[in-house]
Amino acid sequence: MGRSSDYGSGMYQQLMDIMGRLETVEKDSKEKINTLNDRIDTLEKENMGLKEENQLLKEDNARLKSMINHDSSNTSFPPSTDLKGGKPANTFNGRKKTGRKAGGQKGHAGSTLTKSMAEEKITSGRCRHEVRTIGSVIGQNYVKKYVIDLQTEPVITEIRIYPDKDGAIHIPPEYRSDVTYGANVKALAVALYSEGVMSNDRIAAFLNAAGGGELELSEGSIYGFCKRFAQASQADIQRLENKLLCQEAVATDATVVTVNGEPDYIRNFSIKDTVVYHAMDSKSIEALKGLNFLRQYAGILVHDHETALYHFGTDHAECNVHIIRYLRKNTEETGNQWSAEMITLLCEMNKKRKEFMGQGKSILPDERIREYEGRYFSLLEKGRKENKKTVHKYARQEETTLLNRMEKYSHNHLLLLHNFSVPFDDNLSERDLRKAKNSQKMAGGFRKESGHKMYCSIMTIIETLKKREMGIIENVKKVFMGTPAIF
Repeated sequence: MGRSSDYGSGMYQQLMDIMGRLETVEKDSKEKINTLNDRIDTLEKENMGLKEENQLLKEDNARLKSMINHDSSNTSFPPSTDLKGGKPANTFNGRKKTGRKAGGQKGHAGSTLTKSMAEEKITSGRCRHEVRTIGSVIGQNYVKKYVIDLQTEPVITEIRIYPDKDGAIHIPPEYRSDVTYGANVKALAVALYSEGVMSNDRIAAFLNAAGGGELELSEGSIYGFCKRFAQASQADIQRLENKLLCQEAVATDATVVTVNGEPDYIRNFSIKDTVVYHAMDSKSIEALKGLNFLRQYAGILVHDHETALYHFGTDHAECNVHIIRYLRKNTEETGNQWSAEMITLLCEMNKKRKEFMGQGKSILPDERIREYEGRYFSLLEKGRKENKKTVHKYARQEETTLLNRMEKYSHNHLLLLHNFSVPFDDNLSERDLRKAKNSQKMAGGFRKESGHKMYCSIMTIIETLKKREMGIIENVKKVFMGTPAIF
């Protein structure tokens, strides 16, 4: 009995020891589990934060890639900015490759000078004719060759003004000074300033060299010639603006120039045979209200989505080449197909429109217009659906903005279908502004606002003369002599 009691007591003690150890293990396990759970919670929170940060970095990376890939092919940036993106400037060409070699194609007439052209110039009296012989002059058997050259030499004309019957001498205003410069020198100076894109000091140096150092021209002389030409051209410029007011559609654009180191603008209004330039200090609505032409114009303005211009004119056409750049950029960044298909549609509309214009027609058939408009809005609807699946937030937002713009201004993008006088793009106006950009790069900015305005007046006359294929020097001389250059 005693042994049995001792055995039971021993077993009980062992059991209590085991239970005590189990309680200790359980307590330690709970503490470890709690510690692990806390660690898991911490890691989950860190993981969530890293996921959010990673997504943010992805979006920012997409945004930066988009900025790096900006160039003249997919934005409204000028070609001069392309180098910043790693691509040489002015290398982009939106035309599709034809596979043909560069240069004149087989059957191209060419423009080589011919004997008949030289003889026509002699007969018309436009060129002075001189004869020089080689060899002994025997009979009439000889071979004719022509050399077209230019001679420059200083000429001093003495003006003698005699008194009238009452003995009074009336001196014309242009001869108030004892020595003045003639119309030829003035016309050359203006042509070099505008068409030659030269600064005043270089013009003076060039003309002095051409005159054998006898002209004694200064930088101030050149500025004075240009200033007087600009003043004398105001009546011609007003006639050109009056012509623009009668046009159904006028293209317009603006470019930045510097005046005394500060950014200003040159705005132009262009049609096929006329362009008028205006100096402006900004592109705001208030600045635009200062232009008489815009206040009076009652036609269609063609431009690159300048919303301030929507306060003027009676209707507006958006440049489709401008929007094509943004559509191309959208396809590159999102991979969505609606924008590529929209480019194809816009180009197809323009091609079909040109076919009808070539046939002498003035408008597309109604069913064709409805078809194109239906495809246009179907693609926008497709774009909305694809936009929801666009991965990167930045690209998705940009795409949404593009879709909204094309929907809101659909009438302005499709106006060319309803009116053949509306061009597909604003390229005419943009081409007319290139000379101003060249001037900014080569001759520098303007020192004063008066020089800015003078340049616009001169370019209005010169560029319009070029559009109409009229002689520049001849008509600039007319302006100096008080005769209208452009009718």
